[in-house]
Amino acid sequence: MMKSFLADYPLPEEIRKKLSNNHLPEFREANAHIHTPYSFSSFPDMETIFSTAVSENIAVLGINDFYVADGFREFNDRSLSSRVFPLFNIEFIGLLKEEQKKGIRINDPNNPGRIYFCGKGLDFPFNPGFINSLKLKSVVRESQTQIKAMISKLNRLIEPVNPSLSLSYDKIKSRHARDMVRERHLARALRTLVTENFPDPGDQLSFLEKLYGGKKSAADPADHAQLENEIRSNLLKSGGAAFVKEDEDSFPELPSIMKIILKAGGIPCYPVLLDDPSGNFTEFERDRGKLYKSLSDKKIACIELIPGRNSLPVLSDFVHFFHDRNFIVTFGTEHNTPGLAPLTVTAKGNEQLGNDLKQIAWEGVCVIAAHQYLRAKGMQGYIMPDGKPSFDQKRELTYLGKLVIEFFLSKN
Repeated sequence: MMKSFLADYPLPEEIRKKLSNNHLPEFREANAHIHTPYSFSSFPDMETIFSTAVSENIAVLGINDFYVADGFREFNDRSLSSRVFPLFNIEFIGLLKEEQKKGIRINDPNNPGRIYFCGKGLDFPFNPGFINSLKLKSVVRESQTQIKAMISKLNRLIEPVNPSLSLSYDKIKSRHARDMVRERHLARALRTLVTENFPDPGDQLSFLEKLYGGKKSAADPADHAQLENEIRSNLLKSGGAAFVKEDEDSFPELPSIMKIILKAGGIPCYPVLLDDPSGNFTEFERDRGKLYKSLSDKKIACIELIPGRNSLPVLSDFVHFFHDRNFIVTFGTEHNTPGLAPLTVTAKGNEQLGNDLKQIAWEGVCVIAAHQYLRAKGMQGYIMPDGKPSFDQKRELTYLGKLVIEFFLSKN
C-alpha cells in the first residue's frame, strides 16, 4: 500500500539528535503554490517543473491544483528524485453567500462572494473520505459540463467561418489536459487549431478576428501565450461569445471546503489577492484588521500570497502585520497562465524580496513541512482535532520543519 516517505523518517527526537550539530540556514528558496498540468500549468510536464526548480535552487515546492490531487503521486516521485521537498496542497473556488448578497468581493476581483481557497500540507496519499470524494467528483463533473457547453459555442462560431474545422472535448483532453479540461485549455486548443491550419500569420489573425465578431486582434501570432490570453479574454470570459456562466450551485460554500481540507489532513489557507495593478483592493481585503478578525473567526490562521502581482511596500506591510499575529504566511507563483516565468518568487516588476520576507515565508513552509511529517507519523500536526490551529506550537513546528527539510535534502 502506498504511503508517505515521511512515515519512514526517524522520530522527532531522533532527527533532532542527528542534526544537532548542523547549521540551519535562515531560509532557503521556496515556492508553496504552483499549478501543474493536472489542472492547467505554464509548464508542459512535471519533468520541466522539477528541472527548473533544481536549476533555481528551489528547496521546497508545493503542488496546488484546482479540485484534484491527481498529480500528487507524480509530484511526490519527482520530488524524491530531484531532492526538492514536496508540499501537498489543493485549491477550490467556493462561495460566501452573505458577502455575495452584499456585493462584497473577496479574492476574485470580478465576482462578489466568490472565494479562492487552499488546503496546505494535505496527507499523502490523498484521502478526503468517501463522502468528500463524491463531492469533489461532483464539482469536477459540473465544471466539465460547463466546458463542454463552451466548446459547443466555439464550434458554432467556427462553423460559418470554416466548416472543416472544429474542436472536440475528447481531443482537447487527450492532447492538452489530463483528467480535467479548464478554460485555458480551450484557449490553447483554439490557438493550436488556428496555427496548425493557417501557416500564414495574417490568415491566423483574420480567422480569429471573424470569431471575435470583427474586433481587431492586438496579439503577435508568434507569441503563443499572448494569443491564448487574447482568445480567452475575447471569447471565453464574461461577455465573450463562447462564455457560459457557471452554475452557482456547483460552488461549495466555505464551511464545506474547510471540512474537505481538514478531513484530508490539511491546513485551511486563505489566498490573498492584495493590491491590483491600479493599487486597489477588494472590499473583503481593504481593511487588514477586519480581514484578520474575519479569518480568525473562521479558524483560519494561514494566508498565502502571489507576490508577483503585488507592489513590494504593500506586500511587506501586509505580511508583517499577519506574521506579527502568529499567522502562517507562504508565497507562490501560481504558474497557471500561458508563458513560462521563473519559479523563484519576486514582487511585481520582478523586484527582489527582502531577507525578512523570505525568512517569514520560509517559516511558513517549515510549519507545513512539520505538519505533513507529524501526520505521516500518526502524530498531531498544526491543526488540532477541533479544527483550531495550535498557535502555541508554531515556533516549535517551525524548528521541526527546518530539521525535516534539512534531513530530506541531506539524504543520498
